[in-house]
Amino acid sequence: MSDKSIEQEIQDKGLNAPRITPAIVEANIASEHYFTGERAAFPHEAIARSETDAYEALRLLTFCILVLRNGFTVTGTSACASPENFDAEIGQKIARQNAVAQVWPLMGYSLKQQLHNGGL
Repeated sequence: MSDKSIEQEIQDKGLNAPRITPAIVEANIASEHYFTGERAAFPHEAIARSETDAYEALRLLTFCILVLRNGFTVTGTSACASPENFDAEIGQKIARQNAVAQVWPLMGYSLKQQLHNGGL
C-alpha cells in the first residue's frame, strides 16, 4: 500500500487529529543529492581501473541524501543485483523512497514531542 493510498484512507475515515502526511514530509525536504558507490569509493579513474570487480559492484549501488529543512540529513540506498538491469533513474527513485522512509519516524517523534508538550 502506497503512502498516497494510506493518506486517502485516513482522509476517507475522517481521522483529522494532528499527524504527519506525505505532503508534510515532502515539504520538509530542502534538497536531495544522488551518487553511486563508484563515485564515493573511486574518485580517481586510475584507481577504478585497477579494481574492476569492486568498481563494477559499486557502480550498481545508488545513494540518496536528503537534507531536511532543519539541516538534518537522512540517507537511502538502492542496489542492483544484475548489471544488465541497472538504470540510474530507477536506482535514484528507489534510493529516494528508502531515504524518505527514514524521515517518517523522525517527524513522528517530533510531532509526538510537540503534543506531549501541549504545543498543538
